Amino acid sequence: MKVRKSLRHSEYYNLQEQLDELYTQSQEGKYFKKLIEIMINESNILLAYRNIKRNKGSNTPGTDNLTIKDIAELSPEEVVSRIGSMFGNYKPQPVRRKFIPKPNGKKRPLGIPCIWDRLFQQCILQVLEPICEAKFHKHSYGFRPNRSAHHAIARMNYLVYKVELYHCVDVDIEGFFDNVNHGKLLKQLWTIGIRDKKLLSIISSLLKAEIEGEGIPIKGTPQGGILSPLLANVVLNELDWWISDQWETFKTKHDYVDVNQYRALKNTKLKEMYIVRYADDFKILCRTHTQAYKAKFAVEKFLSERLHLKCSEDKSNIVNLKKQWSEFLGIEIKAKIKGYKENRIWKSKWIKDETTGKGKRSNVLTEIITRPQYVTTSRMTEKAKNNAHSKIKDAIKVIQKRPTPNNVIKYNSIITGIQNYYSVATNISLDLSEIDAKCLRTMHIRLSRKLADKTKLTKAQKDRYDGYNRKLYAIGNIVLSPISAQRNKPPKNFNPQICNYTDEGRRLIHKRLMKIAPLMLRILSSRYISNRNIEYHDNRISKFVAQNGKCFVTGNELGITGWNCHHIIPYYLSSDDSFSNLVIVEDEIHRLIHMVDKDKIARSLKILNLKGSSLKKLNVLREKVGLYPIRLKSLKVG
Repeated sequence: MKVRKSLRHSEYYNLQEQLDELYTQSQEGKYFKKLIEIMINESNILLAYRNIKRNKGSNTPGTDNLTIKDIAELSPEEVVSRIGSMFGNYKPQPVRRKFIPKPNGKKRPLGIPCIWDRLFQQCILQVLEPICEAKFHKHSYGFRPNRSAHHAIARMNYLVYKVELYHCVDVDIEGFFDNVNHGKLLKQLWTIGIRDKKLLSIISSLLKAEIEGEGIPIKGTPQGGILSPLLANVVLNELDWWISDQWETFKTKHDYVDVNQYRALKNTKLKEMYIVRYADDFKILCRTHTQAYKAKFAVEKFLSERLHLKCSEDKSNIVNLKKQWSEFLGIEIKAKIKGYKENRIWKSKWIKDETTGKGKRSNVLTEIITRPQYVTTSRMTEKAKNNAHSKIKDAIKVIQKRPTPNNVIKYNSIITGIQNYYSVATNISLDLSEIDAKCLRTMHIRLSRKLADKTKLTKAQKDRYDGYNRKLYAIGNIVLSPISAQRNKPPKNFNPQICNYTDEGRRLIHKRLMKIAPLMLRILSSRYISNRNIEYHDNRISKFVAQNGKCFVTGNELGITGWNCHHIIPYYLSSDDSFSNLVIVEDEIHRLIHMVDKDKIARSLKILNLKGSSLKKLNVLREKVGLYPIRLKSLKVG
């Protein structure tokens, strides 16, 4: 859903074609030297505002105590001018340090830039992302559009089950985000094709932004920065391709079909290995223990010498998946025996025909080998189960103190989030039953007087939990979502055809906005109304598109002019420029909404010929502004 929205936003501001062009040129190996000209483009800046304004983090203040709400009050011209001047002479403001507790008791350091710096970084991200996406490895799944942790787990399942790779190299990078080498990162951006020296200087300044109370960092990318996830992928992209080129994408002298290439490589001394990476968490799957040992040693050396990153000796090891579990993204994976498979070995032999006395060549069964067939099995890690139990327990405590509908809904959303993420584990039902048993006791102790038996679910709950034989409890009229009611949903492999920057790739994600002409969107996004802020102008575009370019009351198609964006609750009463408080109507309808003279109303109604549902909509809008509804009989309008 988030990806679809960002694609629609690019179309609103007519930037999609330019981003597509950057992606295509990057695939062709071209260099980019004038990227700042694209970044300071008005459409790119307005798109950046739109993309970050709905993020929860946009309401978190930085060291200057400003949030996205402060920017929303400014006019589009002011925002564009401010961001443009920042590109001229950029000096980042100090980053606010915040520590987030981790399940193991430690704390994760976050760096929260000021809101203007975040908007500035978003402008850079939107232009760099298509360039980098064209160069990233296809089996890198973290912090990338359209990819998820489930895709990474699906890939690992495939390599274990289908490719039969049972030796897994677990490598743990010590404090990856805190130890990224700035000089190496800038060289990697240059290698990718980003040759704009002024932009590289700006990125260098971003990396060296002062951290409040700690000073200027000499290495690392701040977790919490808009640009940090992309830069992290740039750093490890070199590792992805180095491992891939050892086997998966190894270039041979002859062009083979996939199967034939595998057979040809099998007779060499190359190490068969495949990487699956999600951010700094990655696995390397190998055919034999010897190959896995060599791969582990080589990867640790590569990380140390090429990327200047250190591996944890305690956490890095080799796992035989037939015997041990391997932890990946909160899920433990292992290979278990499903059954046994017979392999028949045939050999071509020269056999004498007894009737004719002549010899002939024939295939003869010489040996039958029975070997076990493995499938993947998976479960939640102990850390994941403890973390889930802790979250649910805390939510129960909140309900105990304040049994409000809002707190019950938050509790249900926590349950849904846990079920959705861990549903890819084959043993999910057993894991959740274990958590359920622990939480049920807490629930009865803390909520015994507030709990009520209830079997009537909401429509959403019915669709999700109908068919589960589970006793249900409710707080007030809201049913508490049953924790253990979740079956396994095998994860699906990522479709490599899906891409934000190609027409074919976007068709697999969402339908293009064919009902609104690109020219109309271009004019709409560039035409400002004086004394209106950037929030109003941004939501006006959304509402126009949501109504398919038609009047809310009459349903008539609107042109470039002749319509108005109306505040449902008058702005002088609400100061509300939100999407829900706006509606697009024809000019004549807008006049009717505010009209009080009965003769003028009668004349306008006669011209517009409003009846039935159209008149009802008009009257709703009139009542919202404090005026009486229009009655046709009292006005004698036929």
